[in-house]
Amino acid sequence: MMSRKIRTTVVTVTATSFAMLALAWAVWELSNSRSYQLFGELVARVETLDSAVALTFDDGPVPGYTDSVLTLLADSSVAATFFVVGEALAEHADLARRIVHSGHELGNHSYSHHSLVFKTPTYVRHEIHSADSLIRAAGQHGAIPFRPPYGKRLVILPWVLARAGRTTILWDLEPDSYPAIARDPAQIVDHVLRNVRPGSIILLHVENPGRASGRAALPSLIGSLRAAGYEFVTVSELMRRASSG
Repeated sequence: MMSRKIRTTVVTVTATSFAMLALAWAVWELSNSRSYQLFGELVARVETLDSAVALTFDDGPVPGYTDSVLTLLADSSVAATFFVVGEALAEHADLARRIVHSGHELGNHSYSHHSLVFKTPTYVRHEIHSADSLIRAAGQHGAIPFRPPYGKRLVILPWVLARAGRTTILWDLEPDSYPAIARDPAQIVDHVLRNVRPGSIILLHVENPGRASGRAALPSLIGSLRAAGYEFVTVSELMRRASSG
């Protein structure tokens, strides 16, 4: 028969294990939440009466792929926000300048695209400021939107952004990241049309060489949203409309 001391130890260990699992789950949920963070402002969709949406593209610029996206946007008269990675920006500054000169907006997606969840304030500031400097060098004026790598943040990153008066920009639609639909351009378009609302922020990864379906879906997506009465604006413009919408 198990002694009382052993039973107590088993109960304690079990309770501690459950507590640690619960804490890990809470940390995971907080780091991925699109509606809440501990510090500062978080925007995943803008409350506006305007039928406007923001197309956003992460992880570029990438030669060839970014060029083709810019050509399509120009042909369609669409303004978008490109959340760029500093390391790619440093290597392809010409593409960054082309994005700005084409009437689009550059957003900060960190310098290295490493997760900023468990990093020091000094590291986080370096990641943000290094990318900011390159974005300014590309010709961008005004506020620079910031989107965390992988959308993840916990304590330090929101705290650093809040102290700088900056907003965390996420998204409410990410159609090319769901395995069930990501390989089918028609399903990507259908998913957006079924879930889009005024003020939606749509995330696509069409500059990524492996996201051929997203690139194939983009022309139809733009045409379908426009036919449904939606206007395309940058993230900063969408946020300006929140106060008047």
